[in-house]
Amino acid sequence: MSTAAKFPRKSRRPRIHRRTPPGAPPGTLVDDPQAPRPVMRVIAYGPEGCTEQEIQRPAEVREFLGRWPVTWLNVDGLGDAQVIGELGEIFGLHRLALEDVVHVHQRAKVEQYDQNYYIVARAAQLNQHLETEQVSLFLGANFLLTFQERVGDGWDPARARIRAGAGRIRAAGPDYLAYALLDAVIDDYFPILEQLGERLEILEDEIVVSPRSETISRIHEIKRSLLVLRRAVWPLRDALAMLYRDQNPLFTEETRLYLRDSYDHTIQLFDLIETDRDMSSGLLDVYLSSLSNRMNEIMKVLTIISTIFIPLSFIAGVYGMNFNTGKSPWNMPELNWIWGYPFSLGVMATVAGILVYYFYRKGWIVSRPEKVPPKDEA
Repeated sequence: MSTAAKFPRKSRRPRIHRRTPPGAPPGTLVDDPQAPRPVMRVIAYGPEGCTEQEIQRPAEVREFLGRWPVTWLNVDGLGDAQVIGELGEIFGLHRLALEDVVHVHQRAKVEQYDQNYYIVARAAQLNQHLETEQVSLFLGANFLLTFQERVGDGWDPARARIRAGAGRIRAAGPDYLAYALLDAVIDDYFPILEQLGERLEILEDEIVVSPRSETISRIHEIKRSLLVLRRAVWPLRDALAMLYRDQNPLFTEETRLYLRDSYDHTIQLFDLIETDRDMSSGLLDVYLSSLSNRMNEIMKVLTIISTIFIPLSFIAGVYGMNFNTGKSPWNMPELNWIWGYPFSLGVMATVAGILVYYFYRKGWIVSRPEKVPPKDEA
């Protein structure tokens, strides 16, 4: 059997791989061969109604710009740098921001350009393992352009509100839409932390009842997941603080109030993450303590057994010397005694019984509850 088959490789944190060659000009866009092809869908809306359409070429989005108060173009998949570059030209996006869109290792941030804002967040999804995805948003005066690594997101409730005209989303501008999408990304963290918390509680019960070697690996996996969440939420908190505190023409005062609420949610998330991290670290200590206590119990039982057999071995050793009684009357006179063998066994049983009783009185064999002195009567 090969070493790789005997010891399978553990899942590691994804490393940063830049596809642009060293010395390439800033803003160079390079295709990711493993990324899916872009799927573009436009939702244009206003107070009177909305329209929705999937487009095949970037130029088709021009038909919606300027005709509707808000145009939202969502792009799922980053496997075509040419499409991303054409969208950048249509919406007037900076090449450095487009380069960050393609390189999906960015931390959450906010960058302000002449006519738009570039916002980065990380969406999380928990299946068997925790996975994060970079979400890029470009906010303009009458448009919102979003990029995602793959198809599928948590923005369907926002789409449903646009289609139904529920709430104030159709009466507001693209800044409120950007808030709604960011808020959906943040809300998706709460059920993930709830699942991780439930797993920690199950592991806590397993550690107390029957600690196993697999338990510690599961604890370490949860700690890695919490570290990934912490790295995603910490910069997102700072980005939201910048959005709601700074005065800017693209965000209205009312939208900034909603952004402050999202900022409060990130504070709650960070507190939950830190609490779970402390709990996971505490479980490691409990696991080690449980193993130590279990080993102490085993050593105690073995020590008691050894202590009981030490005098019995001594007695057996004395009567096993078999000195010739014909040479001297002092040489093992019990060998010629009719009750010699029962006598030796009785001595052994008596010594063993005394030791067991002594250990019991000390509470070394069975844990005895401590006697509580009676309270003085008034």
